[in-house]
Amino acid sequence: MQSAHASQMIRIHPQDSVGIARTPIAAGTSLNDGIVALQDIPAGHKIALRDIAPGTELRRYGQIIGFASESIAAGAHVHTQNLTIGDFAKDYAICSERKESGPRAPDRFFNGILRPDGRVATRNYVGILTTVNCSAHVASLVARAFEPNPLTGEDPLADFPNVDGVVALAHKTGCGMSAGEPLQLLRRTLAGYARHPNFSHVIVIGLGCEVNQVGNLIEEQRLAGRLEGMTIQGAGGTRRAVQAGIEFVRSVLGKSNEIKRQPVPISEISVALICGGSDSYSGLTANPALGAACDLLIAHGGTAILSETPETYGAEHLLTRRARSPEVAERLLERIRWWEEYAARNQVSLNANPTPGNKAGGLTTILEKSLGALAKGGTTDLTQVVEYAEQVTEKGLVFMDGPGYDPVQVTGQIASGANLVAFTTGRGSVFGAKPVPSIKLATNSPMFRHMEEDMDINCGTIIDGTETLADCGVRIFEKMIEIAGGRATKSEEMGFGAHEFAPWPIGAVI
Repeated sequence: MQSAHASQMIRIHPQDSVGIARTPIAAGTSLNDGIVALQDIPAGHKIALRDIAPGTELRRYGQIIGFASESIAAGAHVHTQNLTIGDFAKDYAICSERKESGPRAPDRFFNGILRPDGRVATRNYVGILTTVNCSAHVASLVARAFEPNPLTGEDPLADFPNVDGVVALAHKTGCGMSAGEPLQLLRRTLAGYARHPNFSHVIVIGLGCEVNQVGNLIEEQRLAGRLEGMTIQGAGGTRRAVQAGIEFVRSVLGKSNEIKRQPVPISEISVALICGGSDSYSGLTANPALGAACDLLIAHGGTAILSETPETYGAEHLLTRRARSPEVAERLLERIRWWEEYAARNQVSLNANPTPGNKAGGLTTILEKSLGALAKGGTTDLTQVVEYAEQVTEKGLVFMDGPGYDPVQVTGQIASGANLVAFTTGRGSVFGAKPVPSIKLATNSPMFRHMEEDMDINCGTIIDGTETLADCGVRIFEKMIEIAGGRATKSEEMGFGAHEFAPWPIGAVI
């Protein structure tokens, strides 16, 4: 029998029925509490801490993550072969853990961009939106005219050093769609981008005959004076439309370049929280460390936007307890019910959310994934629940309804007002989103070292034992301030962000 130090296995909560392998554990290894590994246990995977009968609930984080589908012996590998989801009563205990607001932390500042209307930006782009996929290529040609020439090195923006770029954001919808909720959601998303302070100027290009008409978008969303509009048909075809778009950008570059960064309160930072390519370490390292950073930001008056409703499913009771009011809690539960009905209507299971990569990383059920995902939100009160791409109007921790697909979720959060993105990943993500910088946080050191060119912060230091969770949270908080102030992220250095714009394509294509 092999021996192992007790730290090779982590027990998160006294009520847990499973431990987590800190490193790979070989069959026959003797662990703490007299447990012997019955099989090889991959790093990050679960091991039974006691004998478990069929149908018995299993707990991690002190919360139910599923039920035994067969007898499980102490020391056995717990995963998809013996753990399944099931129904159980949740104690929503609405507002029971709401906290009294403490004194606000002393002011901190970052080098932000103050717009004439008082809004604060973290980047300075000129934007080209599209009403419909039919105008996507024209929009991309306009943006391409302002990219550096790869052969000569000539940079059309060389004389405009304060402009971060010209970006075209195309999508796959805009026509062949219902004029009801799907169209309203698309227009709300486009309007959120048109109003975003990280754009100094924005033009929207349409084809001319689409359902999502340029004029109707501007009128309905009250974008006159903020959003310029044109159509390819109105311009007389592709070449003339591209030239008109280029002329628009040239006409605003001088004005856009006039901005100067200056100290502004970090209360103006609104960070979108997201996890993608999660593994079993996500709920132990990067997610709770990001939550600690969000607690610090919120203590200074800032905002954190949590989302991914399907990845909140099964753990929503942890948020209802922290709701500022019963109305906030009920709005969250209403969105959970909507997703249950939406999934049933489309004959899918919300438990199908864990991906093959999640499962390879040790996550088994949506309950387990959701519990780890919610750790990103820290410990403060839930102040507001908004629909997808709806403007956030409260400070503190906010929940935006949306799917768990990374680009769709972040698109909605940016439309809601986020000016920074914090993205935790265990398997490795290369995500970026213009016009907002994305900070990527690795959950484990091996992946960080393997993909270091794409990772901004290594939170694997927590599992390595070289840094506390609280210290890692402070490090993330300071990185947020630095990135908001203009320091480039790894995804910005790689040029990501123009292709990740993905409004939620809800509804039928007709």
